[in-house]
Amino acid sequence: MTGTQGHAREILRLAVPAFGALVAEPLFLLADSAIVGHLGVAQLAGVGLASAVLQTAVGLMVFLAYSTTPAVARAIGDGQLGKALAAGRDGVWLALLLGVLLAVAGFAAAEPLIDLMGAEGSVRTFAIDYFRWSMPGLVAMLLIFAGTGALRGLQDTRTPLVVATAGFAVNIVLNLWLVYGLGMSVVGSAVGTSLAQWAMAGVYVVMVRRSAVRHGVSLLPSWRGIRSTTRVGSWLMLRTLSLRAAILATVLVVTAQGEVNLAAHQLAMTIFSFLAFALDALAIAAQALIGKELGASNADRARLLTRTMIRWGAGFGVVTGLLLAAAAPWAGVLFTTDPEVQQVLTIALWILAAGQPIAGYVFVLDGVLIGAGDARYLALAGLVNLAVYAPLLAGVALSGAAGSAGLAWLWVAFALGYMAARAVTLGLRARSDRWMVLGSA
Repeated sequence: MTGTQGHAREILRLAVPAFGALVAEPLFLLADSAIVGHLGVAQLAGVGLASAVLQTAVGLMVFLAYSTTPAVARAIGDGQLGKALAAGRDGVWLALLLGVLLAVAGFAAAEPLIDLMGAEGSVRTFAIDYFRWSMPGLVAMLLIFAGTGALRGLQDTRTPLVVATAGFAVNIVLNLWLVYGLGMSVVGSAVGTSLAQWAMAGVYVVMVRRSAVRHGVSLLPSWRGIRSTTRVGSWLMLRTLSLRAAILATVLVVTAQGEVNLAAHQLAMTIFSFLAFALDALAIAAQALIGKELGASNADRARLLTRTMIRWGAGFGVVTGLLLAAAAPWAGVLFTTDPEVQQVLTIALWILAAGQPIAGYVFVLDGVLIGAGDARYLALAGLVNLAVYAPLLAGVALSGAAGSAGLAWLWVAFALGYMAARAVTLGLRARSDRWMVLGSA
């Protein structure tokens, strides 16, 4: 087997199962959107608004996976299994503590949070209902992040695939039963998803506990380990905050364009999330492999893996872009019966398709630098990217464009302008060697 074939096989061993696991969460959102979309435009717009706020909170906590994966992977690369398992355990404890705090705060602050997004009337009511009943699932999602991060660091992406697949199946059954069978409307969708998420979280908690007991690792948290995760996580949180700020600012602009554009934007953003997680499969492989190779002080191998994954990421972006462009005219029928929403959605999806090659490049490099523990640079670069995007977004808002033109310019700014800024900042860093810190942390 040649070195190139060996690299390809190693990447695919992690990336292919990761693809299935990663698309589970956006599939939850796609399923929710499809089920809720047939209730009406107001229900769909309300869920879209609540989801934007909810995904901001969840997205900020993704550092629980992104800081746990490289910490565990570096320890594995350095031959320290006990240290790797302890890092996974500490991540789960931190997830539980943060999840409970955020869920309680979110339930209490649901109304003012939704009001900040500018919702009114029935859209506001549906948004508040969905957001509040999603809070129990928030705790579970954070536990899933930490558990998944630990397994990825151990070079296991197959188990998350099994868990995610089962969770997705349970989610669809529960949501259909609660929304239509029991007539619970958007509340049923939120409750069904929360229950499915808790079932998944339970599996991860049991697995982390069993591994720790089997290898003689204490189940009690190490506050030093938690502080270390929090320190790296604070930079990753700032990086994610810049991403979520861009998405939330986009929602604020589209809300002013009216109910139809808001509903279409929710569907387009859900599809963007689905494709992002699909492309992110290579990024997950990058986190695990780069962390392991740098932990073992294999700088040359880390560089070769990076080049291979960049090529694959851009190529995969081309493929997904072509498929999306072909499917765009018919995609809206799956989610809504409203012809206006379908028409506006098609245009947004064509623009999203054009940006997929850039997205593939960005997501791979993001994974490489996360795997290398280059959290500080990612955070500062995120602020630069946001500064570039802000005037583009302001231009769309001040133009007063509405209807299909308004949403089209909004997606040009986001899918092309903002993502291009990310590609430049990440690409410049990857060309240097400053991110390649060797050895176990």
